[in-house]
Amino acid sequence: MKNQKDVNLYKFEEELYDQGFSNICGIDEAGRGPLAGPVVVASCILPPFLRIPGINDSKKLSEKKREELYKIIIKEAIAYKVVFVSVEDVDNLNIYNATKKGMLEAVEGLKVTPDYVLIDAMPLGELHQDNKSIIHGDALSASIAAASIIAKVSRDQYMKKMDIKYPNYGFARHKGYGTKQHLEALEKYGPCPIHRKTYYPVTKYYSKQLAFDFGDDE
Repeated sequence: MKNQKDVNLYKFEEELYDQGFSNICGIDEAGRGPLAGPVVVASCILPPFLRIPGINDSKKLSEKKREELYKIIIKEAIAYKVVFVSVEDVDNLNIYNATKKGMLEAVEGLKVTPDYVLIDAMPLGELHQDNKSIIHGDALSASIAAASIIAKVSRDQYMKKMDIKYPNYGFARHKGYGTKQHLEALEKYGPCPIHRKTYYPVTKYYSKQLAFDFGDDE
């Protein structure tokens, strides 16, 4: 028997299955807020009526649980795609447009063409497929929740690698968010090539002349 959480989480998908759609794609991102690192967007098509126990908005899960679900999702998914949107794009396009760019690429890059797309919050009128933007979709749709887990785990893995490359900042711990430790490291060492130059307080470390002098180390 399905519990109430499961009923709510699969509501959008079940309604679409009843309308004849089968390859339903969820899209979500991780990393809009951090001072450093890419925005990571994921798209995911789950098999119709598949139930993955414990699936939820990635922010509501422990790191261990996310990683467990990540392995299940990428194994069971009909198709998924991960797109890393660079800090250069974030700085040049702004975070909204950079995220939109990543979402469109995540749909286009799928090996299986979706016939319906569910998006967390952001409208994507440029899509050729029927689609729906859902506020807090990662907590309301299993497909979006799956994408959010893929995006979050993928970004965390990347930031752990950046922690090895740039060990002064603690990226493995805070993943680029503006924690006290991160801000203290910024003050002591200045920004590194994966910091977002248009994000405050990173901006104060650059003159206006250097504002668009991006590195290529991502």
